[in-house]
Amino acid sequence: MDKKSSLKISKKSFISSVLILLLLMICAGVLTILIPSGEFQRTEVDGREAIIPNTFTFKEGDPYPVWRWFTAPFETLVGDDAVTVISIILFICVVGGTFTVLDKSGMLRFIMTELVKRFERSKYTLMAVLILFFMLFGSVFGIFEELVALVPIVILLSYALGWDSLTGLGMSALAAGFGFSAATLNPFTLGVAQELAGIPPFSGIAFRAAVFCVCYVILYLFVRFHAKRVEKDPSRSPVYIEDKAQREQYADTYAAEKLHNSEHLKKTVIIFGASLAAIILYIIAGFFFPVLSSVSLPVMGIFFLVGGLTAAAVSHYGGSIAKDFLSGVGAIAPSGLLIMMAMSVKLIITEGGIIDTILFYLSEKVSGMGRYGAAVMIFLLVLLLNFFVSSGSAKAFLLMPIIAPLSELVGLSGQVAVLAFCFGDGFTNMLYPTNALLIITLGLTVVSYPKWFRWTIPLQLLMLAVNILLLLIAIFIGF
Repeated sequence: MDKKSSLKISKKSFISSVLILLLLMICAGVLTILIPSGEFQRTEVDGREAIIPNTFTFKEGDPYPVWRWFTAPFETLVGDDAVTVISIILFICVVGGTFTVLDKSGMLRFIMTELVKRFERSKYTLMAVLILFFMLFGSVFGIFEELVALVPIVILLSYALGWDSLTGLGMSALAAGFGFSAATLNPFTLGVAQELAGIPPFSGIAFRAAVFCVCYVILYLFVRFHAKRVEKDPSRSPVYIEDKAQREQYADTYAAEKLHNSEHLKKTVIIFGASLAAIILYIIAGFFFPVLSSVSLPVMGIFFLVGGLTAAAVSHYGGSIAKDFLSGVGAIAPSGLLIMMAMSVKLIITEGGIIDTILFYLSEKVSGMGRYGAAVMIFLLVLLLNFFVSSGSAKAFLLMPIIAPLSELVGLSGQVAVLAFCFGDGFTNMLYPTNALLIITLGLTVVSYPKWFRWTIPLQLLMLAVNILLLLIAIFIGF
């Protein structure tokens, strides 16, 4: 029980992430010099700003100061996205502190022991169920950030079953991201995009369900193949060295009597399980009552904190809960800087006035193409903009007022345009380092961004080809 927090961002991972994000900040700053600033006129739609097509004009003004390239991370704390940035940082600190307390209480290893006993002979069935669970929440409810709190638990389960942290990330974070992209009822991307395109909300469900199934099978086979290889030879894992200490920590199937008193630990599981159930019910309620979704992160954090600390107190905790909680917060706190740096890339190009110019140039390319070429171009347009603006709903209000009339101009259906938007918006959320959620997720593990990139890029390239193929099929069948 005197071990350090197992949930912390490693020094190597932190430094590599800082260098990558710093380079991206500089690149964004250089773009503000190379690309002329301009803007579209905007109008308010459902309380959000939306672009008015055919209103773009170039504008003159002082260039974005070079020194602000480097102060941008701190400006995110007072800018338009300040509430989002601060909420994310506080949420991740709560997760870090609570997870450390639960870990030191013995509850997490108790759960892992019980799960291994139950699923040792059917662990790939468990893998399939977990991937489906995370994908469904992303696809149906548009839940992404709120599932981060479950990622460390899935990674510990992955260790217990003889796999690695990449397998755990694939079963949880990557699955949630893929589900968000293969939207069936996602209100934040699909719902908003269809409304702005003037087509019935959540229509076209049959084809979207088929898309979901294709994405599910591809992801499951990718994660299963990797897990089989690691199970056969752990040294083949790209994060074998990084995982070694964590794997040894959770390798033993601890007997219940070694973990305090098993009866007390069962009570902690029930209490913490109740808090997770409350979180899931709240997420589902947010689908029907959007006002709940607007404060989801703070509420999720409170549920997680209260449930975790209460469960630890019941477990006959052998130390100071407050001290261990603060230790966990301190271990994960450096990821706050990474989140600020990731969000600063968007701030730089927005304050530099070039995001509308980029959109204008690319939309001009789309207007001169046929149906098939336009669908692929819209997909690539959103794919590019997703690097700078990770919020799906914000991107919908930014792009759909332009994409919708362009698609009509070239004879492309609104359904296909929305499908191209969803594909371009989602899959790369788990690839681009400018996505704060990816930085958060990796910060909860021993996986550095370069190793994550190398592991996922074959899957991302495959999905790029599959997305284009699905778009072409959609046009061919008259979707």
